[in-house]
Amino acid sequence: MALMTLNQLLAMDYAGAICGFNFVNLETAKAIISGAEELGAPVILMVTEGGVKYAGLDYIAAIGKVAAANGKIPVALHLDHCTNFELLVQAIKAGFTSVMIDGSHLPFAENLRLTKEVVRVAHAAGVSVEAELGRIGGKEDNVQVKTAEGFMTDPDEAMEFVAATNVDCLAVAIGTSHGIYKGEPNLNLALLEKLKSILDIPLVLHGGSGLPDVMVKKAVEIGIRKFNVWTELAFAHTNKIRRVLKEQPELYDPRSLFKPAIEAMKEVVKSKILLTQAG
Repeated sequence: MALMTLNQLLAMDYAGAICGFNFVNLETAKAIISGAEELGAPVILMVTEGGVKYAGLDYIAAIGKVAAANGKIPVALHLDHCTNFELLVQAIKAGFTSVMIDGSHLPFAENLRLTKEVVRVAHAAGVSVEAELGRIGGKEDNVQVKTAEGFMTDPDEAMEFVAATNVDCLAVAIGTSHGIYKGEPNLNLALLEKLKSILDIPLVLHGGSGLPDVMVKKAVEIGIRKFNVWTELAFAHTNKIRRVLKEQPELYDPRSLFKPAIEAMKEVVKSKILLTQAG
């Protein structure tokens, strides 16, 4: 199936949030597509700046495009948490159908100006744009926010930001964190309800790994439309390889490690898709 834009996915008659999973290589891409296919669900293949640095833009774009073309489900190819305008433009030229400009580390006026320029360039190419307002704690590749530096999305600023930038969807900060949660997550669902009531665009929840199921379901019920996951995939991959090598230390062919790792990641993909479906 041909790649779709994020806007096209979010406009589908799909009950619940559409999951976005980060991938860094062939194995993670295959796990994501395979898991989504088994459930007949649309999915977003996401790559961060770190993923691009690791694999190379041309390589990772090719993997994403082939995975989508061979898949039987709607797929968007999304550049996640990009802080580099030049890389974002290169990704659009490479065939990405969606990009996220992360100016959340900037003062409000600079984030607005940068996002507005990205929207101008991306929309001219038919590419969807996600932005972030507020600061989500934790670490996502080269974006690191200490807990004390994080702050939640301000509703008044959000209204001004969306109106001025014409961005397609907005990642909101309501208490989630990238990476591993230290202690029990505490989402500000009242803030999410407020943001949903005043913004007429899809809302995105980052830091989806490790959230209690009840919180995820409530966030989707309130109105989260895109749900991001990476850390749980990474743990499933690495932990499975550790177990296989412990049980069969004589193995040397990486395919004997990657195949069970793909299956382990696929189960994470399926569990998150089922969790974020409405009903």
